[in-house]
Amino acid sequence: MIESMDLPRPAFCRTRAFSAFSRALPVANTPDGLFRAAWAIAQHEHPDAEVAAGEAAMANLIATVRGRVRSTGVEAKLAHLHDVFFDLLGFQGNVEDYYSPSNSYLCEVLRTRRGLPITLALLYRRVGQGIGLTVHGVNAPGHFLAEVEMDRGKGQSIYVDPFFGGGLLHEDEVFERILQATGTKLRPSAEHLARAAPRQWLGRMLNNLQAVFASSGRERDVYAMQEMQALL
Repeated sequence: MIESMDLPRPAFCRTRAFSAFSRALPVANTPDGLFRAAWAIAQHEHPDAEVAAGEAAMANLIATVRGRVRSTGVEAKLAHLHDVFFDLLGFQGNVEDYYSPSNSYLCEVLRTRRGLPITLALLYRRVGQGIGLTVHGVNAPGHFLAEVEMDRGKGQSIYVDPFFGGGLLHEDEVFERILQATGTKLRPSAEHLARAAPRQWLGRMLNNLQAVFASSGRERDVYAMQEMQALL
C-alpha cells in the first residue's frame, strides 16, 4: 500500500473518497476498518454520505439484535440475527436492478435494503460480529457468501446466502447455489470456499463497479475505481 505521506492526488476519483479509502486500509482487517473502506468507495458518487451515519445505523442494528438475544449459544444468536436482518428489515438481493452501481454502495444498501451478494454479506458480517458471532466472507466464484463458525476451532461452519434472504447452506449445497446464481457448475473444491481477506473483499467490490461502469460507458468512473484499486 502507498503510505499516506506519499499519496498521489487522484485524477479521476473524488478526493474525499480516495483519502478516506486510503486511511481505512491500514485497519481493514478490523470490523470498523473494512466497513469504513467499503463506505469510502461509495463516497466517489455520494460525497455527502457520512460514514458516522452509517456506523450509527450499524450500531442500532447490532443493538436491536443484541436486545433480543437471551442465550450465549451460536444457534440462538444466529436465529435472532436472521429474524432482524432478513425477516424484519428485509435485506435481500436486488434482483430487479442487479447491475445498478447503487448495489455496491453501502450507504445505498442500508437505505434501500437491496444490494449485491458482497455488500449484503459485508453488512451481515458486521452485525454478526457485533453480537459475538465469528463470520467470514466467502470469495466463491460468481457469488459471494458468508460463513458462520458454529463451533469455533472445530471446523464446523454453516454458509449463509444474504442475497437470497439468508438461506442456510451446508458445504455441498453451496455449489448448487453457485450453479443457481451463475449458471456455472463447479467441481466441489475447498479453493472455491476460500475466506476473503479484507483487501480481496474490497478488490472484488471495485472490480464489480469497474465492470458496471465499463458496460455503461462511464470511463472516468472506471478510472476512478482503478485509482482506488491501486492502493490495495
